[in-house]
Amino acid sequence: MTDALNWKPAAAPKAEPIDGRFIRLEKLDPARHGDDLWDALQGPESDPLLWDYLPYGPFTERGAFDRWLEGNAAGLDPLYFTVIDRASGQAQGVLTLMSIVPDHGRIEIGHIAFGAPMQRTPKSTEAVYLLAKLGFELGNRRLEWKCNNANARSKRAAERFGFVFEGVFRKHLVVKDHNRDTAWYSITDDEWPQVAAGFERWLAEDNQQQGEQRLNLEACRSSA
Repeated sequence: MTDALNWKPAAAPKAEPIDGRFIRLEKLDPARHGDDLWDALQGPESDPLLWDYLPYGPFTERGAFDRWLEGNAAGLDPLYFTVIDRASGQAQGVLTLMSIVPDHGRIEIGHIAFGAPMQRTPKSTEAVYLLAKLGFELGNRRLEWKCNNANARSKRAAERFGFVFEGVFRKHLVVKDHNRDTAWYSITDDEWPQVAAGFERWLAEDNQQQGEQRLNLEACRSSA
């Protein structure tokens, strides 16, 4: 656990490549990743619910989608990563580090848009794990996850990944002309070693066999 009396600010993240077992994270590059991301996020096989709780999208034409990618790629907060499927080499989703406050050791994972080929697979879990691991390696004390309180899928994911529910900020935002009550979750640096061990055990080869898990993530974390 970080002693606040001896606190040193965290380092700022850089979008350097990160290799995992199933995926590789790369800095978002619209020129290299745009075609794959358009197909994964907006193509005929894409998740029809993907954009429901995001503050942008869906995109009905490619030009608007490309401008969205270009704007995202130019920013540092949120800092966008593309998720590359190592087996196929295809870009299948994006996610970010955001709300980056090094002076207080606070960082968030957000703007998650995973294409259908990533959903309910080890790839989506590994993408979150790799960014969470980076966040704590940079010296952060707190990793956050926030979502619309009506977004049941995101809330289930936060709890599955080991984030602790902290409460709801009522009338926090207006998104797409609708009120958003925001659910807040976090993992702290003293909680991270057990959470990380659970991720690593779940992602290990002896737990992931022929596309099936032997133990679920919660069980792996509980026994870590």
